[in-house]
Amino acid sequence: MADITRRLGWRHLRGTPTAHIRHHRSGRLAHDGPGLSFWYRSLSASLSEIPVDDRELAMTFHARTSDFQDVAVQATVTYRVSDPATAAARLDFSIDPDTGVWRGAPLEQLSTLLTETAQQHALDVLARTSLASALVDGVAAVREQVAGGLAAEPRLPATGIEIVAVRVVALRPEPEVERALRTPAREQIQQEADRATYERRAVAVERERAIAENELASQIELARREEQLVEQRGTNARREAEERAAADAVKAGAEAARTVRLAEAEATRQVRLAEAEAQAARAVGEARAEAQAAWLRVHGDVDAATLHALTGTRLAENLPRIESVTVSPDVLTGLLAKLGGTSGASA
Repeated sequence: MADITRRLGWRHLRGTPTAHIRHHRSGRLAHDGPGLSFWYRSLSASLSEIPVDDRELAMTFHARTSDFQDVAVQATVTYRVSDPATAAARLDFSIDPDTGVWRGAPLEQLSTLLTETAQQHALDVLARTSLASALVDGVAAVREQVAGGLAAEPRLPATGIEIVAVRVVALRPEPEVERALRTPAREQIQQEADRATYERRAVAVERERAIAENELASQIELARREEQLVEQRGTNARREAEERAAADAVKAGAEAARTVRLAEAEATRQVRLAEAEAQAARAVGEARAEAQAAWLRVHGDVDAATLHALTGTRLAENLPRIESVTVSPDVLTGLLAKLGGTSGASA
């Protein structure tokens, strides 16, 4: 929409580069072109604003296939006004000189024209196509038919309209039909999923079986090696016991030989000691016999008084030692009496 400002009865219009402005003053064309800016009087001016940019027109309509099934067609038509003068002459693009608002609805008229034309060509191609073919190849067929029909439509160039592109977004059947059509595919997909699940489970079971077999083989090998280990340990223990018994036998033989040697040495020593003691005893006996014989020979030549004296001396040597002598009065009186009697007799 053009930008219009007011100044003391004058109006100033400033257009955009995508809007073609046509200004008639008193029936004559004063300004014509896109992106214009000029002053004018509203009472004597007639203004038209024609958009010249590319515009997208989205349309949705229903059609019926050859097997009497309803489908919804979603399409988009891109168009532009290639001849603004022709479009302004055929459609009402006039704007209010005070506000810049379109007096009519030219874009709605263009939308109706393009939608009906595109719908007519789409219905022609879908009426000869079954639902299955339409869902498979209908998008391309409808797009080509609509594009060709719009390009060949004589009213569009006469209105100054150029078709830039045609796009068909989708062809959709009714929801019930779509669900019915999806059912076989879903069943097939489900069957494929189930088969994949069964195959995956079978592979998993096979892998588990292989793992179990490997574990069993490992356990068997481990048991066999443990048996070999036990057997080797028994052999080692038996060999060690045999070697220990042999060592003990050697040690016992050595101890027995040593004990025999010690016993023999001790017996030899005892024999020699006994012989030495016997010789010593014999020598002592002989010495004592000789001394006794000598003693007897000496005493045989001595008189009886001398022998008595020697006997007394020996007895005195063998008497116990007297530390003190206690004389009682009775003994002393008796001794004095005996001593007195002996003295009187001597006188």
